[in-house]
Amino acid sequence: MSSRKSSIIALMFRRDIFLRGLRVAAVVGTILILINHGQAMLDGVLTTAELIQICLTYCVPYGVATYASIRAVRSSENREANGLHRDYS
Repeated sequence: MSSRKSSIIALMFRRDIFLRGLRVAAVVGTILILINHGQAMLDGVLTTAELIQICLTYCVPYGVATYASIRAVRSSENREANGLHRDYS
């Protein structure tokens, strides 16, 4: 990778980062939804407000995972730019 920092937008849509965010959102979001809305789902009495909350629940873990991935990439780019690249071989 070049020593030039990647843009945040480019990193957000980089395939590995995007897919990691989706996987984390699917797992963590589903767990949170079951905890917070499981009974209403079983009873079949979800309101429109709850459906909106359910959709938004997936956004939080996606955002956190994407942010963490971008920070990790940026940290790696900074180490490379400063000649501190680690060789794990």
